[in-house]
Amino acid sequence: MSAVTATADRGAVRVPVRGLTVLYDAECTLCTHLRDWLARQPQLVPLELVPAGSPEARTRFPELDHSATLDEVTVVGDAGQVYRDTAAWIVVLWALREQRPLAHRLSTPAGARLARGAVLAAAWWRGGLGNGKTFRREDGWVYEPGIGWIYNPPGCAGGVCATR
Repeated sequence: MSAVTATADRGAVRVPVRGLTVLYDAECTLCTHLRDWLARQPQLVPLELVPAGSPEARTRFPELDHSATLDEVTVVGDAGQVYRDTAAWIVVLWALREQRPLAHRLSTPAGARLARGAVLAAAWWRGGLGNGKTFRREDGWVYEPGIGWIYNPPGCAGGVCATR
């Protein structure tokens, strides 16, 4: 693929999607959790999971704004289609066997509002609950399957913890 262009109507009848590349933030715990979940799902359309802003992403998609791919989920189709934000989440769900019916529901006007809300909630979580701080493993945030996200603060030397 030599050129990446955004297309409003990619003509699915003429240009079927045979593969998708999902660009994700490899430093974000939520993003890596979702990457791992996607990798385990049965796929109707193969997904390649590539760290956003990585040398591989920059080489494969030189025309993308790679700093923007770190801020919003970006998915690139095998024929150069570019999906961002809510559309990216919907097309990824569409690629998954068990999630395709949900993707069709989310692609309706009513469903799009719900999908947008989910994307905004993920961005809120990823952005540190609105305080501009991204949750990182080294800061003590851990995802425990069956429990969810928990915070294990770094140890406090001598029982005294620094305040933020």
